[in-house]
Amino acid sequence: MPRPRSLTDEQLVGAALAVIDRDGLPALTMRAVARELGMATMGLYRYVADREALEVLVVDHVFRSVDLTLPSADWADRVRVLMDRLRIAVAEHPAVVPLVLRHRQAAPGSLRLIETMLAVLTEGGHTGIDRVVAQRTLIAYLLGFLQNEHYAALSGAGTIAMSELVPERFPQLARTATDARALPPDVEFRRGLDVLLRGLAG
Repeated sequence: MPRPRSLTDEQLVGAALAVIDRDGLPALTMRAVARELGMATMGLYRYVADREALEVLVVDHVFRSVDLTLPSADWADRVRVLMDRLRIAVAEHPAVVPLVLRHRQAAPGSLRLIETMLAVLTEGGHTGIDRVVAQRTLIAYLLGFLQNEHYAALSGAGTIAMSELVPERFPQLARTATDARALPPDVEFRRGLDVLLRGLAG
């Protein structure tokens, strides 16, 4: 007779996120999570098959934390709300960005979010191939932005270095990088999304 479960998925995810937030994604191992839970490594395998399964639980947790209840508004405004909520959810644990890229199609929470987005796009008149391209483009923008925000932020050393280039040689780059240094990530995200949604509306 199997032993009763004594750990919930939320406890497993909490321990995994504690490891990731403290020590970074490379530190996520079955041994590290077991240590965080105060148990033997082999005991953890009673609850989760391997590290990949644990990663899927983490990604599912991130997506499930997104409120899918949307306001009564224009379809584009509802897409804005959904995308902003997902970006904020991922920002709670920036080191999980690579896991979101890797496991977004395996996590049930992700599938529910995509279904919600497709419903909004459909209500906005996007069907068939048009809906495929619209959804893929929105997800590509979001995932690309998350990588930029957390691994190549405009506030980073690269932007500073470009803003200090000799203007006579790189007038546009130096000026643009100077402007970029003052651009908050949430403003960058929303203005970029506005550009994308105007294209989809057209």
